[in-house]
Amino acid sequence: MIDGGNKTDVLVTRAMPGAFNVGGARVRVLGEALPDRGAVLEAIAGARVLVSMFTDKVDAEMIAAASGSLRGVCQYAVGTDNIDFEACREGGVIVTNTPDAVTEGTADLAWALLLAVARRVVEGDAYARSEAYPANGPLGMGDFLGADLTGRTLLIVGAGRIGRAVALRSIGWGMRVLYVARSRHWDFELAPLAAERVELDEGLARADVVSLHTPLMTETRHLIDKRRLGLMKQNAILINTARGPVVDEVALVDALESGQIWGAGLDVFEREPVVHPGLIAAKNAVLTPHIGSGERRYREMMTAMVAGNVRAILEGKQAPNRVG
Repeated sequence: MIDGGNKTDVLVTRAMPGAFNVGGARVRVLGEALPDRGAVLEAIAGARVLVSMFTDKVDAEMIAAASGSLRGVCQYAVGTDNIDFEACREGGVIVTNTPDAVTEGTADLAWALLLAVARRVVEGDAYARSEAYPANGPLGMGDFLGADLTGRTLLIVGAGRIGRAVALRSIGWGMRVLYVARSRHWDFELAPLAAERVELDEGLARADVVSLHTPLMTETRHLIDKRRLGLMKQNAILINTARGPVVDEVALVDALESGQIWGAGLDVFEREPVVHPGLIAAKNAVLTPHIGSGERRYREMMTAMVAGNVRAILEGKQAPNRVG
């Protein structure tokens, strides 16, 4: 049930789509909008489980604000770089996430971004809506030419579930697949992908499309920097549906402005929700506001997964999607 009073078993920082079935637990949802951190710190007192979004910093201060009651943090996302795992371990707090549920939606968006960049969809849409279109008449055969994808080379950086789903979608274009990973992934190398494992620098030099799917860690911050952008082909497209800081945005803006690469499709940014003005101005960049998993079916699936994790923690059982 939803309890607007002070007694809370489960604190949810933002409203979720779909049914959130946690039995008879008292649930408090802070609202639709991004809550102020102070409001979360105040509301978490006495809560046993926190349902967090990737925008919520879960640290020692947050755990302490629960006054010893907190038993679990259930992340409504697959990425957990906003959570201090050491502080959770010290506080005896279980951490869960929502794997699999984000896979198909994020892969769909990666391809939506890729096609939009390759075929200059945003530019074409703006032109079709403008007075210039009827004024100038039908386009010439050399106008709004895009980049073809058939038979090209796709580099997947981060060979997890989402990376594989993106690679599988490339089969329809007959693309060759390369992948970068810390260890060998047979599911990439066997049919139907028959992908080749490469080092990052080699892959960047060979790829026509680079799609990023690596988690954000110290070693992946600015993984794609000025030097590595310089390795990419002039007709290459960069897609990022992972985490914004994986790419050095200043270097990317320079690469886009100079024509060093063809374009970029970005669902994530270094300082969300602030977007670099150079990206906003770039006609060869397509931008979406971190909506990778934003298909109703999968968001409702995420809600159900979170609810299952919450119920398990409240009942003292093993949480299905425990990561810490």
